[in-house]
Amino acid sequence: MSTHDHTPEALAALLAAQKQAFTAAGAVDAATRRRRIQTAIDLLVKHHKPLVAAMDEDFGGRHPGFSLMNDVLGSLASLKHARDHFEPWMAAEKRQPFMPYDQFGAEAWVQYQPKGSVGIIGTWNAPLFTLFAPLAYALAAGNRAILKPSEIVPRTARVVAEAVAEMFDPLDVAAVTGGPEMGAAVSAQPFDHLVFTGSTEVGKAIMRNASANLVPVTLELGGKSPTIVGRSADLATAAFRIAAAKAANAGQLCVNPDVVYVAREQLEGFVAALKDAFASFFPTVAGNADLTAVVNERHLARVEGYLADAVARGARVESSPAEPVAGRRCPLRIVIDPPAGARIMEEEIFGPAVVVQGYDEVGEAIAHINGRPRPLALYYFGEDAAEQQRVLDNTLSGGVTINEAMFHAAMHDAPFGGVGASGMGHYHGREGFIEFSHVRTVFKAPAYDPRREWGMLPPYGEHFLAAMEAQVTP
Repeated sequence: MSTHDHTPEALAALLAAQKQAFTAAGAVDAATRRRRIQTAIDLLVKHHKPLVAAMDEDFGGRHPGFSLMNDVLGSLASLKHARDHFEPWMAAEKRQPFMPYDQFGAEAWVQYQPKGSVGIIGTWNAPLFTLFAPLAYALAAGNRAILKPSEIVPRTARVVAEAVAEMFDPLDVAAVTGGPEMGAAVSAQPFDHLVFTGSTEVGKAIMRNASANLVPVTLELGGKSPTIVGRSADLATAAFRIAAAKAANAGQLCVNPDVVYVAREQLEGFVAALKDAFASFFPTVAGNADLTAVVNERHLARVEGYLADAVARGARVESSPAEPVAGRRCPLRIVIDPPAGARIMEEEIFGPAVVVQGYDEVGEAIAHINGRPRPLALYYFGEDAAEQQRVLDNTLSGGVTINEAMFHAAMHDAPFGGVGASGMGHYHGREGFIEFSHVRTVFKAPAYDPRREWGMLPPYGEHFLAAMEAQVTP
């Protein structure tokens, strides 16, 4: 931990000050929300070059164009969508009062109120996007926020913290840095909502900590996002698009395809096409600036351990291109039909490797998916409408992309989130605004109250019981 990192005590004081400022300010108007969102946009525009340089250094090789596309532009898109659409979301929604008060002039509506202060714990693989995309909708909902960047990318975390301190009043938005102990401290604070992006196991710990203060959580976790390639798919197109997904950030993305199910008679053709497609992006490994490195030695050792275990269990592994790992830059390793119990079938890969499994009937792939924890994403390639619907109706995942991979996560006008082991809650779009709002029901009673006249208040008359019994109907 850097000597400049924050302390849990400073975090607690900061949160207390934010909450006090929130209460003192009262209702948060649209102009204030827009100003805060615009400040986040201006921050990324002003500081994008040092942020991109920090990500490249932290990864030990990450193309600046990819960092701009994935993290800077991805974050800006979320912020701009929130800025340009949130105001109608703020409006109260009329609801129908119940009988008989609806006949006497009662009114009812739902009010969307900010919760207060939102804690956002980001991850290393998309170190800006996992902070600023949820921040967009937290600010749109009228909240204040404290960001905690990942310590695995310390240079990026430092630049984020310095940029936030420069651009924001800390009572509106602040950033704290530190190691795992600071992440634990954030999750133990009495925030009004908490967002965490990361692994399922850490997500469980975050939720346990948050439960002590009954803090609602949005958990964006991971899982072994499966891909089904139907017999009706164009094999070369499917292989190319899956290879492009695996090429993104060296597979270090939470919605990256982990296991690809292919009809058994098409398996070898698919593997060949996948190898060709990946090699067309990266003809070489060593020194290739286009190829993102695995973030650190520990994560590289983890992925290499999965591969070694699969080989020891008899699985076939092919590489594209056929070159060794060089300076944490890796070829794509394709693990073909690993046996049950192989670690690569049990753990999220989160790196430059993919499993390809054969099936005789698509129901086998569906059953295998349903026998595992719910994934964050699911992909289907094919032109068979009935089979596509069968997959959609008989699986459950956070989101789905058809005939592509990962594209659903880029939808600004639709929620992004997991289910079960892949998380809970969501952000993006109006659903993200609602996630960070308290949805408050308001009932306004009419002047006339018929209860006494109708014998519905004590002392109950002789007909009260019979009148209640008469309303027990199917």
